[in-house]
Amino acid sequence: MEFFIGNMAPIMFATLIFLLLTGFPVAFALMANGILFGVIGMELGLLSPSLFQALPQRVFGVVSNDTLLALPFFTFMGLVLERSGMAEELLETVGQLFGPVRGGLAVAVVAVGAVLSATTGVVSASIISMGLISLPIMLRYGYDRRLATGVIAASGTLSQIIPPSLTLIILADQLGRSVGDMYRGAILPGILMIVAYLIYALVLTWIRPAAGPAMPVAARDFGQANGSSGIRSLVVLMLISSLCAYFLTVNVIDPNAPIDETVVIAIICWGSVAFLLASLNRMLRLGWLSTIAERVTFALIPPLALIFLVLGTIFIGLATPTEGGAMGALGAIVMALFKRRLSLPLLKQAMDSSARLTCFALFILIGSTVFGLTFRAVNGDLWVEHLLVSVPGGETGFLIFVMAFVFVAAFFLDFFELAFIIVPLLGPVADKLGIDLIWFGVLLALNMQTSFMHPPFGLALFYLRSVAPREDYPDRVTGAMIPKVTTGQIYWGSLPFIAIQLLMVAIVLCIPSLVTHYRDGVKEIDSSNVRIEMQGGGFDTNYGANMSNPFGK
Repeated sequence: MEFFIGNMAPIMFATLIFLLLTGFPVAFALMANGILFGVIGMELGLLSPSLFQALPQRVFGVVSNDTLLALPFFTFMGLVLERSGMAEELLETVGQLFGPVRGGLAVAVVAVGAVLSATTGVVSASIISMGLISLPIMLRYGYDRRLATGVIAASGTLSQIIPPSLTLIILADQLGRSVGDMYRGAILPGILMIVAYLIYALVLTWIRPAAGPAMPVAARDFGQANGSSGIRSLVVLMLISSLCAYFLTVNVIDPNAPIDETVVIAIICWGSVAFLLASLNRMLRLGWLSTIAERVTFALIPPLALIFLVLGTIFIGLATPTEGGAMGALGAIVMALFKRRLSLPLLKQAMDSSARLTCFALFILIGSTVFGLTFRAVNGDLWVEHLLVSVPGGETGFLIFVMAFVFVAAFFLDFFELAFIIVPLLGPVADKLGIDLIWFGVLLALNMQTSFMHPPFGLALFYLRSVAPREDYPDRVTGAMIPKVTTGQIYWGSLPFIAIQLLMVAIVLCIPSLVTHYRDGVKEIDSSNVRIEMQGGGFDTNYGANMSNPFGK
């Protein structure tokens, strides 16, 4: 009994791990564990019966959290866009654009995955869409199955690190930091991740041409009647739009404006000019733009406009993440109406899926609140702090240990469970060690991204397995028999991209400025110069020299 009382916190944590490994639902495992050990502590006289009186207020604080309202908004936005055919149009158009390049379809999948990630924020929607649309095309033209499945699964997980990522929202909430700052900090690592995927695909297909052959000429349907590919008019359109965007940006904004605001306005101007020129060409039948130029413009500009409507307003301070998510949901409905694909069944499916995902997240969060209340009452937070602070190497040792621990835990837990169970225990220790919590949160997000790719439990692999062909099938275009995709091929295909993700964790760990740039332009307050004035007189922080008259009366 003395051993149990002295080690109640580690026993409680070990019991939770046991319940999770048995397959017990996570939310209820957390709640049951917290209530069970709370009752045991009360029976042993270690805890006061008034402990659980604080529970209703804590639960109410969870469900009344405005930041978490962004979850259903961004989920709804992504599902409406995915079901309205935006993903299909993007993949077909970008695939045709890069088709002549060796490994071009893989490049198209990464590019479209990045755009979908910035609009959906939902891994399942991105992977299932790209798996249904691009995998048959890649198999048709002889792509290596490991490359094809790996690039689709990895591109779908970009929604974990590219804003408006649901993971970043939850991590910001759990670490007590601004979602906007978390988004700004994650931008550069997200872009570097995209570039790393592209480099891997291009280098692999350069070394092994058979792994990603270029599309045959007969499969490229964007050629003009005169035999021109149409790329020239697309380049001309981009140049004209870029020049107009430059002059508009210079005349619209202050040269000393923050870089976030400058970039947002420049891209909005560029997209507006390109869309206007393509619309005039189509309405007036001018004919100076090719088919591919029009298709790229009308397929790419609307989702980009929605991205910058959401993220741009957040970055320049016009909207909170919750308000940005609400605008994004409304924008998705408008885009679906514009494409004449908005229907009652589509709305019903999107709302149903959004409600399910939000309730799933909230139940886990409520469960972690119950668990955390008892765990802290038995000094579990002090036990974790002592355990981690004593890790050799100080701050560096702590970060390496945490990254290794989260990577291993990701084999068994998904990102929701990691965020709600592990992060609340790690955050206070990181803060005490003086670690920037935005940087820490982005590192965790990059690490948690691997949880979707881990064989054999990675959810991204399950999503892809659900849409990949399990049996040989005749191709609908060529009529040739296409061999099935095996589970082993999907697993092997994921390994290089897990290595890339871990490499990005190491890069961000070694170069914190990739994340901490979010503080650029923020003036530090020198507390020694703070002066507090009160009505009826003056009172400043330097009152020690005149304690006989401290209030200046």
